[in-house]
Amino acid sequence: MEQRVNQSNSMDIMSAASGNFYPDRPRVAVGAIVFKDGCILLVQRGKPPAEGYWAIPGGSVEIGESLQQAAQREIFEETGVSIHAREPVFTFDVVERDADGAVRFHYVVVDVMADYMEGNLNPAGDATDARWVSSAELSRLKVSRATLDLLKERFHFGV
Repeated sequence: MEQRVNQSNSMDIMSAASGNFYPDRPRVAVGAIVFKDGCILLVQRGKPPAEGYWAIPGGSVEIGESLQQAAQREIFEETGVSIHAREPVFTFDVVERDADGAVRFHYVVVDVMADYMEGNLNPAGDATDARWVSSAELSRLKVSRATLDLLKERFHFGV
């Protein structure tokens, strides 16, 4: 499993519930990398952090959930798509600080590979939009550099 620390760019993490602002400890989150017909599943975030950015869908892991269970639940909640979550493929930290230097968000994010099972896109929850994005279309969307780098380096997808 690859690991990366990213303290300055929080555009890849899941949108936070209000209880995750100014946390007393890091929160565990999961994302699911899902390909279908040569396209990747992305959501447009509707809440901070990463509001307005297109990102790998996912969210916080709830107590008692495995990474796979959390990924399956979160992707269904955000997109209406059912997936089969598999092994972790990428792990990174995201720390966002406010102007005074206090930690506003801190996530440890584990991205898992996932297989599309069924369902039609129906964005909900923290996602304002969801779509299957082609490699060519990726460069025309507001996507963080970290997500673009991950998709290019690990999956040879995008610019």
